[in-house]
Amino acid sequence: MGFLAKILAPVEFSQRCAGAVGYAKTLADRFGSELMLLHVVPPPPAGMADEVYAREMAGVKEKLNAFLADDLSGSRVRRIAVKGDPARKIVQFALNEQSDVIVMATHGLGGFRQHLLGSNTAKVLHDADCPVWTGVHLELAGTAPSLPIRHILCAVDLGPQSANALAWAAALQKEFDARLTLAHAALVPPQHAAPQHAKAGDSAWSAGVESAAQTELEQLRLDSGAVAAILVEPGEPAQVISRAANRLGADLLVIGRGSAAGALGRLRANAYAIIRLSPCPVVSV
Repeated sequence: MGFLAKILAPVEFSQRCAGAVGYAKTLADRFGSELMLLHVVPPPPAGMADEVYAREMAGVKEKLNAFLADDLSGSRVRRIAVKGDPARKIVQFALNEQSDVIVMATHGLGGFRQHLLGSNTAKVLHDADCPVWTGVHLELAGTAPSLPIRHILCAVDLGPQSANALAWAAALQKEFDARLTLAHAALVPPQHAAPQHAKAGDSAWSAGVESAAQTELEQLRLDSGAVAAILVEPGEPAQVISRAANRLGADLLVIGRGSAAGALGRLRANAYAIIRLSPCPVVSV
């Protein structure tokens, strides 16, 4: 099977969801993927008769079959309605179907809401084994005939997921004939602070940290065989990556979510902040 053979797009019939599905369709058409539209119906409330709930499920299935029917004509689409907890069912379905990516919108557009992740999106990012392609910008994409992916920014923390994130970015770079920049925010955690003789903000100490990161990035690039520019900047990761994406005019940001461990699981604090601040869609690998 090829790259992105199966794309899962959760559906909840909102306008932002329609935009994300349009974006997923464009990806599916580009890669010849099967596009799976999944709608999750919450369990029936206490006291609801079985026949009433069955009628509701039948109505939902009709609505799902009609959802963006004209826009998705000509694409290979499968529509599925299940009942249960939305985030849990999305993650389980992606696992069972061996989805290559989940495409879903963030919480919403405008003002304060654009700085939030919806609870279901956050849970899916936290628990999904496959990459998640998200961002408020998906809601504006519609069903454009092609994706304008000209410059990909791959941000890594040099942890275990860095190689996977770069491999994903390099595969997309090849498909879209795009430029690729491999970036790292050189942040010195408090537990690894400079020696006592080095003053806060000491330029030599900062230069040493950045040089070490540059060396690791160059080795990562060499090991992957990727063709990429390298960018190392000091500072808080979400701010550094957001500024870099803006400055470079990145059309897509690829990051690693880390391994499942501890309370944060795969969604580390930096990944959450990067997604919220990113000026372009984000693939979390």
